[in-house]
Parts: sequence; C-alpha cells; structure tokens
Amino acid sequence: MTKKTPFWIGCGDIHDAPERLAEIPNIAEAEAVFVSGDLTTAHGAAVAQQVVEKMQTVHPRIFAQIGNMDDFALIDWLEEKQISLHRNVLECTPEFGVMGVGCSSTTPFATPCEAPEETLGQWLRETHAKVADWKNLLLVTHDTPRDTAVDALPNGMHVGSQAVREFIETAQPTVCLCGHIHEARGTDMLGETLVCNPGMLADGGYVEFRLVDGVLRAELKVL
Repeated sequence: MTKKTPFWIGCGDIHDAPERLAEIPNIAEAEAVFVSGDLTTAHGAAVAQQVVEKMQTVHPRIFAQIGNMDDFALIDWLEEKQISLHRNVLECTPEFGVMGVGCSSTTPFATPCEAPEETLGQWLRETHAKVADWKNLLLVTHDTPRDTAVDALPNGMHVGSQAVREFIETAQPTVCLCGHIHEARGTDMLGETLVCNPGMLADGGYVEFRLVDGVLRAELKVL
C-alpha cells in the first residue's frame, strides 16, 4: 500500500462561520489545521472559544491565534488549551515548524486587537528567536505584508503591515500564511518566501501544505 503524503491545512478569517471547514476534502486526514485569526467579528472571547470548539469537532488539532477582530482575552484561553499560535512556535516534523504572530497593525476602524508596527516587528523577532533549526518554516500572521498582491483593497490601496513585510524579507520563511484583507485572496513572492492569503473560510478559501522531497509546498484552494 502506498503511504500517503502528510498534509496540513491553513485558513483564516472565520468570522463566526466555521462550518465550511468540514467541506475541505479529506480534512480528517490532515495533520493539523492552522488558523491565522479573526475567529469572530468583534463578538468577544467567549464566542471565539465556541468557534474553535466547533472546528475541533471537525478536526481535533486546531492551532489558532487572534486577528484584529478578536479579543486579546482570547489569548489566555488558547494558551490554556495549548493551541495558541500567537507568539509561539510549533514543531510539525523534524524538518518543518510553524511560528505565529496574530493581531494587526493599526486600522482606521479601531478594531479590538491592533498593535503599532513597532510592536508587531518586536513580536515577530522575539518569536523567531524561539525557532529551531528547521529546514522549512511556516510563518502564520494575521496581517498581510505591505505592498504585495495579497494586501490590496479593490481600489488598489495597499493596507498591509510594513513590519510583516520587513520581517519576511529578512527572515525568509519558506511560506507565509496570512489573511485580514479578504478581497486580496491570492499569492505573491517576497524573495524566496511564498505568501498565501486564502481569504475568508466562509468564501471557501484555504491552503494545503505538503512536504515534497523535503521542501514545504503550499497550494491555494477554493471550495
């Protein structure tokens, strides 16, 4: 019998609607699911917990972090359950690991979970210092890197994070999973880093990650 290649799923911008996770083909066979943030639409930590718990009925290994529409209080619950990506690292295999930084840079809308660019940059550097000597690194951010194909609004304005961009340019993770800008679903390259924004899960967007010949590959998919 041919051994199946392990795979991982990435998604984000759940916004109180986790139901479509169950529609992802072979979701039960995934090693884990990484959620980039925005579990709710400013409905508080208790509702976000319920969203995660619903996702856990589809797959037991959900690792999530805060987006700008979540509540900082959610971090404590995610940490208690040992499923928080925010400012944490996770080893998936000896040659592949994940680091996460949630929240977003400041927006005009004063959403619940924002931070100055300087703070995002500091969190990214501090978290990267915890990374092991993995051949492949998946960076999970909520905010998108500035001035890319994945941070543009329909009017063409780029609204992503300069700190996220600068970190990617310096650290060159293998892949970055981001979100935040729903309308900018797509991919881009920053140096050697493939950046993937799947858009809202409710719109069917997600990413499938696989190790192919020892290299982390990512494929943007839509249900």
